[in-house]
Amino acid sequence: MAKVKGDIIIDIEKCKGCELCIEACPQDSLERSRQVNNKGYLYIVKVLDNCTGCTNCALVCPEGGITVYRKTETGKKQIAKIDNVTQDMNIEVNE
Repeated sequence: MAKVKGDIIIDIEKCKGCELCIEACPQDSLERSRQVNNKGYLYIVKVLDNCTGCTNCALVCPEGGITVYRKTETGKKQIAKIDNVTQDMNIEVNE
């Protein structure tokens, strides 16, 4: 199975610190900051780099302040296998 790596960007000026995203994160990647934004709210920050890009945090954010990015690390993938070659041949691989 492909390994999925995610990342999020939190717009701290939109964040009101409701903590819904913290509760929704299965990886416990988020927590409340110790600083306030321009509106006076303790905003949410990413504290661990274990995000899988599940989008739970963005889906529950009432302010729409979280953007999720996801990258799949597939590693090596077999694209062809050639057996029992008895003469010259040309091979073209299109990905």
